Amino acid sequence: MRAAVLGRPVSHSLSPLLHRAAYAALGLDDWQYDALDIGADDLPVLLAGLGPEWRGFSVTMPCKQAAVDVADQVEPLPRLLHAANTLVRTDSGWRAENTDVLGIGTALQVAGVEEVGQAAVLGAGGTAAAAAVALASLGATGVDVLVRDPARAAGVLHVLETLGVPARAGYLAEGTAAPVVVSTVPAGGQETVAALPWRHGQIVLDVLYAGWPTPLARQVDEAGGVAISGLDVLFWQATAQVELMTGHPAPIAAMRAALDAR
Repeated sequence: MRAAVLGRPVSHSLSPLLHRAAYAALGLDDWQYDALDIGADDLPVLLAGLGPEWRGFSVTMPCKQAAVDVADQVEPLPRLLHAANTLVRTDSGWRAENTDVLGIGTALQVAGVEEVGQAAVLGAGGTAAAAAVALASLGATGVDVLVRDPARAAGVLHVLETLGVPARAGYLAEGTAAPVVVSTVPAGGQETVAALPWRHGQIVLDVLYAGWPTPLARQVDEAGGVAISGLDVLFWQATAQVELMTGHPAPIAAMRAALDAR
């Protein structure tokens, strides 16, 4: 059996580490997990040419929207987000799933966020929409979506409107006083978000994990806030992917040990 993470770039991904640790702990000696560097336009051709030994894919940028478009079956959550981070082989074809919401929500809860009031999301892509759903699931009473161009926030605002959560779009440069913030800003925008006026007591989840602590995390810490690493998001969404692809409960302790050792 085979599985892999898809995206571009993908060489930095720690998904192979987590999934291989899971296979070893579960005794799935006939399972193999790789990293495939492909773009969104390559996805339909790739899936069409695969044999039955391929059981699932972790999907990262820039393929998350394409994964929804090419799937034979789309679950309600990725349909709402128009973004899937997981493809699972079924008897009727490929099923699109999204475990990013679970990953973000669990990372916040493990850090002590049991309930959210006012919150903010930085960015407006597929991961930002997943963050919005995670915040809504934790009871957010309002969410600000902050981006360079507020017109780009329409998709995330639509998701929040569908869920009945009051939301508004604003400029990223405004910053935010919201007690809970999720930043989905890519590495190229780290200087911008790090320079915002962070406040004592704010809880900020930065979905990035390469080069931790990120410039944003360091500034939040210096301001007296709490910075949560994207490694925790990666970990929890991967545990759900292992269960979806293999049908076995994820060996959480073994996966965590592998991540901590790395």
